[in-house]
Amino acid sequence: MNYRTAGTTSLILLITSLFIYKPSQAQEKIEWMSFEEAVAKNQSYPKKKIFIDVYTSWCGWCKKMDASTFADSSIAHYMNKHYYAVKLDAERKDTVNFMGRDFINRNPKGKRGSHELAQALLQGKMSYPSYVILNENNQKITGMAGYLDIKKLQPILEYFGSNAHFKMPWETYQKKYVKK
Repeated sequence: MNYRTAGTTSLILLITSLFIYKPSQAQEKIEWMSFEEAVAKNQSYPKKKIFIDVYTSWCGWCKKMDASTFADSSIAHYMNKHYYAVKLDAERKDTVNFMGRDFINRNPKGKRGSHELAQALLQGKMSYPSYVILNENNQKITGMAGYLDIKKLQPILEYFGSNAHFKMPWETYQKKYVKK
């Protein structure tokens, strides 16, 4: 091989590698925490709203949310910036003290026994996945149920995260919504 052939081969390899090689981009992930951690963090500065994903281990749609919507980097970025994100197992077995009250699972050894905290947050409407948003003072703003894809969840996160819910009704916001 002569100098000219070696140079051409190197150039072809370089050009080919530029089209094939894709630098790994760090995929932002939601910084999930426990309910207790979020409430404790919310007592310090800066205060954020709390987004609670109420799930169960056997829920297929909950797993789909984790694998798709919650795995999206734009959802993760917005969630991490504006919310303390909580994973709340609706069937957890331990006691949770919240707002001066102990919440328990009255049937911790039974199949699908729901925790009183999940029941209170969902107002007894036990379907999974469900989501609850608490304000900076740990008071419930809203709740919703069912699988939400990225296009449905993003405007909801932004509506409450930007405090637009103080300025206009959801229907008006939804009509004006443009993804940021």
